[in-house]
Amino acid sequence: MKMLQTLFLSATILLAMTPAKAQQVDLAKGDLSILKGETTINIEFTYEKLTVGDDGKEEAYIKRKTQEMNEKEKGSGDIWARKWQEDKKNMYEPKFILGFTNLSKMTVSKDARYTLIFNTKAIEPGYQVGISKRNAGIDGSVTIVETANRDKKLIVLNVERPGENKWRGAAFDAASRIADAYYLSGQKIGKFIAKGGE
Repeated sequence: MKMLQTLFLSATILLAMTPAKAQQVDLAKGDLSILKGETTINIEFTYEKLTVGDDGKEEAYIKRKTQEMNEKEKGSGDIWARKWQEDKKNMYEPKFILGFTNLSKMTVSKDARYTLIFNTKAIEPGYQVGISKRNAGIDGSVTIVETANRDKKLIVLNVERPGENKWRGAAFDAASRIADAYYLSGQKIGKFIAKGGE
């Protein structure tokens, strides 16, 4: 009995010491009820004023990585720089859409009444070297407009960095880590919209 009491007390202390998870999606403007009953949505992506890791502007990150890789193996940095841009369309955006549609229960259509524009503000590529690791993550914003009339921002959401799924097997690959971060962000936004902002 004494042992059970000790275990219970230890568990209670551990739970009290665990920090609360910050809200990751916040409604900055608008009313999510306009999406009630909508079964389709158009999704587009922008990368305005994007920063990457500790380098600041995306251009600085690309320049540094390209130079570093070209110094190690001629031409490899140029290949990497091209793939960096291609990965946005080929990996990150599809992963976001998959995460979003899984939890929002909406399908994606260019003919939908509303368009969701996800702008990536910051990418943390993360790293894993041996036992040392930094999770990947993205910060962004969502703007929802009428597809036929984009002048007015109907809904604006701020999206904090949710981080990478640390159990993913391909953690050594930066593109896979970042794609996971997009998937998690898509899920968070899809769930937030499906629950009306709860």
